Amino acid sequence: MVTIVINKESNQKRSAIVFPKNRKVLEQLGENIKLACKRRGYTQVLISERIGLSRLTIRKIEKGDTKVSIGHYVAVLGVLGLAEDFARVASDDELGRKLQDIKLISKQRR
Repeated sequence: MVTIVINKESNQKRSAIVFPKNRKVLEQLGENIKLACKRRGYTQVLISERIGLSRLTIRKIEKGDTKVSIGHYVAVLGVLGLAEDFARVASDDELGRKLQDIKLISKQRR
């Protein structure tokens, strides 16, 4: 006999904790997306039809809503021809390289 235990809490949606500083970053991303749409003459209706998302979700993306999936942000960027910009995020990790260099230098001194 097999007993299955269902954790009721695991069925609840968890949302990411986004600190105020990072909310500003998402708001800026949303504003950038909104401007890119306007420059191209793309309406929320057009974007929603091309991606299959609701206009409400597109509106949330343009506001930088933290509850919208990052995949949806990328889908909108794809319609705008800007998905490659997203791929460059963190590609120039200056802090990471400095930390790595510090470790390499300290290993040489031993």
